[in-house]
Amino acid sequence: MRISYSALETYRNCPLKYKYQNIDKIKEPKSKEAVFGTIIHSALKFAHTPGILSPTLEQTLDYFSRNWNSDVFEVEAEERAAFSQGVEMIRKYYEKNNIAATNIVDLESRFAIDLEGNVISGIIDRIDKTDDGYEIIDYKTAKKMPSQEYVDNNLQLSVYLKAFLVRYPEEAKNLEKIKVSLYFLKHGVKLTASRNLQQLQKIDEEFLEVIKNIEERKFDPNITPLCDWCGYQKLCPMWRHKFKNERKIDTEDVNQMIGEYIVAKEESKSLRYKIAALQEKVSQYMDQEGVERVFSENGIIVRTLRSTYKYDEKKIREILAPLGQWENVVKIDAIALKKIIPALPVSIRNEIDLAREISKQSSSFSIKKQNETEEE
Repeated sequence: MRISYSALETYRNCPLKYKYQNIDKIKEPKSKEAVFGTIIHSALKFAHTPGILSPTLEQTLDYFSRNWNSDVFEVEAEERAAFSQGVEMIRKYYEKNNIAATNIVDLESRFAIDLEGNVISGIIDRIDKTDDGYEIIDYKTAKKMPSQEYVDNNLQLSVYLKAFLVRYPEEAKNLEKIKVSLYFLKHGVKLTASRNLQQLQKIDEEFLEVIKNIEERKFDPNITPLCDWCGYQKLCPMWRHKFKNERKIDTEDVNQMIGEYIVAKEESKSLRYKIAALQEKVSQYMDQEGVERVFSENGIIVRTLRSTYKYDEKKIREILAPLGQWENVVKIDAIALKKIIPALPVSIRNEIDLAREISKQSSSFSIKKQNETEEE
């Protein structure tokens, strides 16, 4: 399989979005945030264009202005604010960096990593030569700046370092002299970290697991704050009901049905019978519409399918005993087993998956008022 790093990252955030984007080939409209980021990246590449004289701040701002895209902004005030923010980012960048003195090895460097017959490709924003080694830099236009711990464990930087070592394998012996950095342009701050061999080996396991899940066509939706910027909400079973204008059930107002369910859930445990009846109606409606979330003026109902597994005790013993983990789950306690699984190698986790079967499945509903977190 040949896959880009950005596609792998999309899968890790939401498998269903990956399917829409990379398998179904449904084009997603570019968000204004993505367009803004692209223009800023392009302006900084221009600023570091090799030449006898580096572009001045005024020249880079002129480049930014000429390449500005107004089409993605529906509100003029929002466009003006975004443009001003871009100008400020570039000004701050020039204030904090000596452009002419920067020793750049490559800009927007393309890479391809072979991973057990799979190829992971991508683009590194910038590679610098430092006094005693190298620095790999990725620009970020995010409004919020994360912690140092986030940078210390950032998977993207680990992948870029691995790609760098594919290009310059002799530098592997100088790993401690290679720095990886995220440059947060809004804040004018660069957060830097390093990596060890164990961290680089770990990303192989993570990506092989993602590739395995893709090949097994595991494309469940994943609700996160990133959904707010997703262009596939009208297709997604967790969101598309929000955009429906017509209802197929004529005998009952769906808005009222969903509202009754939410109110009943809040009243008391004594209303369980009524809740169960409404759950059945809502579930039938979801089946009819092919969605897993439904929206009303009162709030949102989410249906979650839960599976209970039973494990083959003999097979699990054979897998865990050599690792010294059998005593921790001696009764094949699914909860206890679930706790130790994340720390096991991917190959062992795959063996455990093969030694289980679904013993029971049930659906549960969670509700939330608009702009609130979901509750069961």
